[in-house]
Amino acid sequence: MALKPLKIGKYVVDIPIIQGGMGVGVSWDRLAGTVSLEGALGVISSVGTGIYKNRKYADRVMGAGHPYEAQNFYSKKALHAIFENARAICGDRPLACNVLYASSEYNRIVTDACEAGADMIITGAGLPLTMPEATKDFPDVALIPIVSTAKALKILCKRWEKTHGRLPDAVIVEGPLSGGHQGFKYDECFLPENQLEVILPPVVEEAKNWGSFPVIAAGGVWDHQDIVKMIELGADGVQMGTRFIGTVECDAHENFKRVILDARKEDIQLFKSPVGYPARGVKTHLHEMLANHTAPKVACISNCVTPCHRGEEAKAVGYCIADRLSDAYDGIVESGLFFTGANGYRLNEIITVKELLHKLVNGEA
Repeated sequence: MALKPLKIGKYVVDIPIIQGGMGVGVSWDRLAGTVSLEGALGVISSVGTGIYKNRKYADRVMGAGHPYEAQNFYSKKALHAIFENARAICGDRPLACNVLYASSEYNRIVTDACEAGADMIITGAGLPLTMPEATKDFPDVALIPIVSTAKALKILCKRWEKTHGRLPDAVIVEGPLSGGHQGFKYDECFLPENQLEVILPPVVEEAKNWGSFPVIAAGGVWDHQDIVKMIELGADGVQMGTRFIGTVECDAHENFKRVILDARKEDIQLFKSPVGYPARGVKTHLHEMLANHTAPKVACISNCVTPCHRGEEAKAVGYCIADRLSDAYDGIVESGLFFTGANGYRLNEIITVKELLHKLVNGEA
């Protein structure tokens, strides 16, 4: 099957593959810029930018060098630098930014991304009912919410149309095999009726009720065959995260990549998270420390996500997600948190983005 370009708002993405936004240093300038250069859609994560390149852009740091307060964890200066470097790679090709709805100072971060030059904003980790408000001064920026059900899309479209007079430019429907935070409760992630191939067609039908904007399938999509399957189910394209960890250009530390490459199927599990949603990653020494109550002490200095209530939820689950993801960025295997999709154990090589996209488009193993 020949893959058709994606039209999202005023932008055209030649290869209908969106590189998933992976926070705290996994998808920043080098990866996102290269993905866009090669014709797919590169996505810069806004999460944890205050630790960008040895934290030189943070206004103030505390503790183990991690950014202090939300304005530094989500650093405007660093995000602008990341976009500038990505643009040096991809030029004027479409480039997106992923901003978690659960982020502290969500509206400010979206504004920062738009001012930095994001052509599209992608938002999940909560139903982004106020997303258009955050971008009201940037009418050309395409809005792409992430949902897990047709019902959620209906609620969102009704609210957006009534309150803001606009609709999504595309929607991502994410199943429970994705890496990082899920849109379902723990037990719901395993129910047959919540799997991507089941939830996708109703979302496609619901989108038609609102003008039939593009629907993007995400969560467990691994190869060309999976892409074709999703398109046959009605998707216009796919979002893939974990496959891009296995690229030369991925911004993650080499130790991060090695953790995923070495992971077995049984090592990839869902864990409790301070964000309030289950999150999928690799079971490592961190989880042994959590079980033995020897994990690093929780002391909230980053105020990174609203649902954590300034560290209260972190204390309940036993770890600070900002600190542990920051450790993963620094390649500290001992205490890092390493997110991956359910198929991460299938990653067995490091190749260039160009080679990966060639395989995905042409059906090579």
